[in-house]
Amino acid sequence: MKNTSLGLLLLLSSYGATAQTAAPVKAPVVVSKSVVSKSKALAAAPVALPALDELLREYTATNRVPGAIALIARDGKIIYRKAYGLDDEATKKALREDAILRIASQTKAITSVGVMMLYDQGLLQLDDPISKYLPAFRNPKVLATFNEKDSTYTTVSARSEITIRQLLSHTSGISYPVIGTREARAIYAKAHIPSGIGTPGGQLATAMNALGPLPLMHQPGEKFTYGLSVDVLGYLIEVLSGQPLDQFLRTRLFEPLNMQDTYFYLPTAKQPRLAKLYTEDARKATVPMQSQGGMIPDYPNAPGTYFSGGAGLSSTIDDYAIFLQMLLNEGEYNGRHLLKPATVRLMTTNQIGEVTQGPNKFGLGFSIVTPKGAAQSGLSEGSFEWGGIFGTTYWVDPKEKIVALLYTQKYPNSYGDLADKFKRLVRQSVIESKPATVK
Repeated sequence: MKNTSLGLLLLLSSYGATAQTAAPVKAPVVVSKSVVSKSKALAAAPVALPALDELLREYTATNRVPGAIALIARDGKIIYRKAYGLDDEATKKALREDAILRIASQTKAITSVGVMMLYDQGLLQLDDPISKYLPAFRNPKVLATFNEKDSTYTTVSARSEITIRQLLSHTSGISYPVIGTREARAIYAKAHIPSGIGTPGGQLATAMNALGPLPLMHQPGEKFTYGLSVDVLGYLIEVLSGQPLDQFLRTRLFEPLNMQDTYFYLPTAKQPRLAKLYTEDARKATVPMQSQGGMIPDYPNAPGTYFSGGAGLSSTIDDYAIFLQMLLNEGEYNGRHLLKPATVRLMTTNQIGEVTQGPNKFGLGFSIVTPKGAAQSGLSEGSFEWGGIFGTTYWVDPKEKIVALLYTQKYPNSYGDLADKFKRLVRQSVIESKPATVK
């Protein structure tokens, strides 16, 4: 199978990332405080979860995915952390629990937290127009007509400026190259706008300043359209902090949380730990992903200069679990306070009003599970979640005090139901029953 869009990336949520029509909305009111578990740091307290063992063993043994890593924490304790299958099929190298994987769109939550740290400092307001800080986005235009033959178009003036809140909630009208709307794919390609992954050359500032004058796909605030909004926010962080995005995240987030294996581009000593990336051939057989269309599968090992706030990071499952536990702890981890509790609650409540995102809503960086979404996925209402295009997914359940992650490295994948089965088994094995403690 020829993968014409395989890696330029970013995962749509499992409910789809296409624009969905709804009326413009006002900023919603933040609801009541959720009950969360405070802990000094994640500690190991393993329990027996044989059904999860069997699920991961089955999918890796049959090569639906070469390898998989899962981690579940509850009440600040890691109750399950295992790796199954292979990192490298050619050498039969086993996938290790500390492997470094491309987390793609899971980068968005990290960049969003960076923006909210600046919000806590009083350096921005959520309803500030982005053009206040990034002049290239001043006086935005909205696509009116589009000519498929030559990618020319006409525009109308936007009714309002794009706000930081709209960028955080993907209601800005900015779409994606490669996986975005038909019109956006053509317009962005013509303007050489990168998707943010697999293309390590160039500078974020250059790309975002080129994106600013291009037309929006709809009026700001009108719809949910998954796109480069968080890459724009990565550039905002650079402007407000005076630091490149990689340095800001390292000094303000990764080092305080002791996230030692999270990078845009890996140090030489850590490059052997990068898991191999796979795809499928015409028979749906798993094969190594090859470079194509300018996309480099092993881009994390490149000497890159492009820091995509929407898709560029690689990390371990342990590092990301720490990040999520900090959010479950309402901004605190191991004695370090990174966000105000009210700010975390703001991020994890509906920020799009009546606009729809599949069966769920969207906060500031996360999909928020609604009653309808809970009925479909088995997650608790109020859980927040997202994932990455290469087969990584996570959710946080404040009600049950659970952090759960499942990581693979394959795109596309005809056996994408693994994540749904994992969610159901976590509910059945961890929430609805009392698992046995491993001694």
